Amino acid sequence: MASIASKFRSSALISWKSTGKLQQTLAGCIERTGVALHSGKVSTVKIWPHFAGEGRWFDFRSNLIPASIDFVEQSPLCTTLLKDGLRIRTVEHLLSALEASGVDNCRIEIDNLDGEDKDVEVPIFDGSAREWVEAIEKVGLEIAKDSRGNDCEKIAPYLNEPVHFWHIDSFVVAFPSPKVHVTFGIDFPQVPAVGCQWFSSSLSDDSVYKRQIAPARTFCIYEEVCCFILFYSCHWEFHSASLWRKCEMLD
Repeated sequence: MASIASKFRSSALISWKSTGKLQQTLAGCIERTGVALHSGKVSTVKIWPHFAGEGRWFDFRSNLIPASIDFVEQSPLCTTLLKDGLRIRTVEHLLSALEASGVDNCRIEIDNLDGEDKDVEVPIFDGSAREWVEAIEKVGLEIAKDSRGNDCEKIAPYLNEPVHFWHIDSFVVAFPSPKVHVTFGIDFPQVPAVGCQWFSSSLSDDSVYKRQIAPARTFCIYEEVCCFILFYSCHWEFHSASLWRKCEMLD
């Protein structure tokens, strides 16, 4: 993951250019509480307006974790951010909604009821980004100001050359283009209800994301769930055994 981040920071690969727009933030606070998909715990998310130029940050018990690829940790069946031993899991739907809705700057306060947890997970809701998009629409947006009260121009990365990444049977390819056009597909022949599906759009209309992408719900197959349970069972047994040995030493 670090190599991917370094490639995207490369000046030869991308150029940062003006979008002709000003940075935005929320016009008010959003608060949502729900059950997390992987842990089953209840967590609360509060999204606050933030200064222009600050970007998007998670605030987990006063510990700030940037919503950046630089802090992504490899994890099964979700996107996880890691900094100083603290993890924010399943951030993909929320961050997708913020980006697509034009929220350039915000502070995302998140916590659960377990004060000793070093991991916290964003609520899954119906498995899509729909609820986040609706919440953002309800509170509205406003032009973000920096700490001195000034507007800030919004810039975005533009590809200078094609780039691709491949992992097992999945791949992503991006080509330089003056406009954003996405095409993606999935193929699950072992799951007839899913099968092979394709989607393609220029995303020229903001409503495309709201109508066709945000409501798309996450899913997984039985075999993946079994592997996931096995992974975390082994992880828990290892730490439980380590803790037990420490207790025996203290006795």
